Amino acid sequence: MDRGPGSSPGRESSRKPPRVTPEIAAEAAVWIARLHGPDRSSRMEQDLREWQSRSEAHRHAFERCTETWMSVPNLTLSDAFAAMDGERSGPPLGSGRSRRRAGWTVALVAVAMVVGVAAVFQPWSVAGRYATDVGEQRVVVLADGTRVSLNTVTALRVRLSDTQRTVDVQGGEALFEVAKDARRPFVVRAGETEVVAEGTVFAVRLTADGVRTGQVLAVTLVEGRVAVRPVPGGSGQAPRPASALVLKPGERMRVSASVAPVDAGVSGVDRPSIDQVLAWRRGEAIFVETSLSDAVAEMNRYSRTPIVLRGGARLSSEHVSGQFRTGDNLAFAQALARLHGMSLSEGDGRLELDLPN
Repeated sequence: MDRGPGSSPGRESSRKPPRVTPEIAAEAAVWIARLHGPDRSSRMEQDLREWQSRSEAHRHAFERCTETWMSVPNLTLSDAFAAMDGERSGPPLGSGRSRRRAGWTVALVAVAMVVGVAAVFQPWSVAGRYATDVGEQRVVVLADGTRVSLNTVTALRVRLSDTQRTVDVQGGEALFEVAKDARRPFVVRAGETEVVAEGTVFAVRLTADGVRTGQVLAVTLVEGRVAVRPVPGGSGQAPRPASALVLKPGERMRVSASVAPVDAGVSGVDRPSIDQVLAWRRGEAIFVETSLSDAVAEMNRYSRTPIVLRGGARLSSEHVSGQFRTGDNLAFAQALARLHGMSLSEGDGRLELDLPN
């Protein structure tokens, strides 16, 4: 059986192996399952190589997980979990398989230990928190195979059980590429809104409203299907749609907590450029006739050197279009100064732009 890219059956090194955290071990186990699943692709293998390159611990975890996987001949992921279910209920799996049941159980215990399951016969439960700092981006693979890309200043709390997969977006922006699992719905909660998905790609953004006091929530569906609904019994102090709705691919729902709840079924849905919405994944921000205040607020999310605009009422009539590198506020401020005839000054850890009278 193919061991997957980056694996090596060579001798065990005499030096002390690197420390593998439970998180890295769980991700390695997921990579093994994905590589031996039906959706293996060159992109997946490229992503795996990137994951292994992060540290020696990542490479070591993958090699040990591969050895565990290959320790039982002809073992597949579906066979393994069928064996586990069979031992729970008692009846044999079928003719010719009962002799390998002990081997499957050993392999299952090993894999279960890798992904952090306390025992094979107990409900599966994994929890964790993921966060990024200013200007940082991160990609994590959850224990169910879901891939999550976190943008700058993002915080997520994840809870995976045997009945439901739940992610709480506490702030920031993330793209979810959800692994299919019909038995366990994937629910993302942000503000007082729930997004329910299955085998879907969608983005969730929960950020401060740059104009009013409050937060703005945006849910953009890239592919698949999601249902968006208000959380029952909310306080009304966080973004929530007025009613439930189902998004179609390419649609975005936006709602703000700073004004009366938007009727998402009517005026809160648009069809943005997906390339523009996800430009942050390649370190860019794209603006199309965007107000200066909104553009500056967006760029400030990625930098510890904020841009401050001065110009009073005139600012509301100024707009900017273009493609800019996130995290480089100086270059962005210089571009604005040239485009709008503004004066630029630096000091006290910030950049000040002034519109002429």
